[in-house]
Amino acid sequence: MRKYKSKKILFIFGTRPEAIKMAPLIKDIQSSGDKFSVEVCITGQHKQLLEQVTNFFGISADYDLRLMKPNQTLFDITADAIRALEKVINKCRPELIFVQGDTSTAFVGALAGYYKKIKISHLEAGLRSSKKYSPFPEEINRRLVSHIADYHFAPTEIAVENLRAEGITRNVWNVGNTVVDALLLTSRIVEEGSEEGFYEFFKFLDLSKRIILITGHRRESFGKPLQNMCCAFREISKRYRNVELVYPVHLNPNVRLPVTEALKGIDNIHLIEPLEYPYFIWLMNKCYFVLTDSGGVQEEAPSLGKPVLVMRDVTERVEGIKAGTAKLVGTYSERIIKEVDELMTSNDGYKKMANAVNPYGDGRSSQKIIEILRELYKET
Repeated sequence: MRKYKSKKILFIFGTRPEAIKMAPLIKDIQSSGDKFSVEVCITGQHKQLLEQVTNFFGISADYDLRLMKPNQTLFDITADAIRALEKVINKCRPELIFVQGDTSTAFVGALAGYYKKIKISHLEAGLRSSKKYSPFPEEINRRLVSHIADYHFAPTEIAVENLRAEGITRNVWNVGNTVVDALLLTSRIVEEGSEEGFYEFFKFLDLSKRIILITGHRRESFGKPLQNMCCAFREISKRYRNVELVYPVHLNPNVRLPVTEALKGIDNIHLIEPLEYPYFIWLMNKCYFVLTDSGGVQEEAPSLGKPVLVMRDVTERVEGIKAGTAKLVGTYSERIIKEVDELMTSNDGYKKMANAVNPYGDGRSSQKIIEILRELYKET
C-alpha cells in the first residue's frame, strides 16, 4: 500500500486571473484526502476583482499582504511583495510553492521561494510571445519564472516545446489549462442554481439581440491602442444598431478614464462595472462573440463555442489561433471593424470559429496535477 508524505503547499497569487486558474486545484487538493496541507497567500496586487473570485469559490486566505495602493507601479509591487513574502515564508515554512502564469506576483513569489531554497511549481508554464515588451511585463515574468521553477505544468504541447527550446526538459508535464476546470465548475454551479438572478442582473440588455462581449485592459493597450479600440467600438455600434456591446470596464484609471470618455452615452454600448466571475461566464455564454486583449478569455470562450477576436499584435496563446477558435486582429480600428464585419455577415465564417475544438484541455487539469504530486511525494 502506498503512503504519501505530508507536504505543506503554499499558493501565492494576487490577481483575478491567477485566482480563477488556481481555485480548482486548491479545492481539489483540499478535498483529495491526501496528506497535502494547503495555505494561501494573496498579495492583493488586484484587490476587489480578486476577492470576487475567492469569495465565489470559497477560498480563504491565510495571508493577505494588502499591497494594492493608488497608482502603484511595477517597482512598488515588486519591492513591497518581496519584503512581505519573506515574512510569510518564514512563518508558513512550506515545502512547495505554487505560482501561476506571468504576473508580477508570480515572478516575485517564485523569486522569494528560490531565495529560501523551496521547490517552485509553475502553473501554466511555457507560454511565449517571443516579444520582450509584448505583453509587458508578462513575457519576461514568465521566462524568469520558468528558469526558477522546479516543476512545470504546461497547458499545451506547444508550451512544452517552448520550454524545451530554452533547455528546460526535466519535470515538465502537459496537463491542459486549469481555466477550463474553473469554467466548467462555474458553469455547473450556475446551472444547478436559479438563473433568475442573472436575468435580473442583466435586465438592461435585450438578450434577443446579438451580444458582443468586450474586455480590454492590458498594460500594452494603454494609450493609442485603447483609443483605436474605442474608435472601432463606436463604428461597430453605428453599423449594427440591433447589436448590444457590453464592456465590463477595468478599475485601472488608465483604462476607465479613456474608455468612459470615448464611449459614454452610446445607447447600444453598455459600460458596466467589472463582473463577478459567474456573471462574466454567464454573459460569455449568452454572447455572440468576444472582442478582447485578455489571455484567459482566449482560453475560456472556445469552451463555450464563442469565437474570439484578439485585439493584440502578438499573442502567447498561439494554440487558439492555430485551432481556429481565435483570430489575431491587432489594435488598429480598421482591422478590428473588418473582422467584426466578417463574423456578423458570414454565417460560414462564424460557424467555423464557433465549432473549432478548444485546444486548452478537457477540465481534468487539476486532477492530473494532483496525480503528479502524489508520485513526486510518495513514500516507498
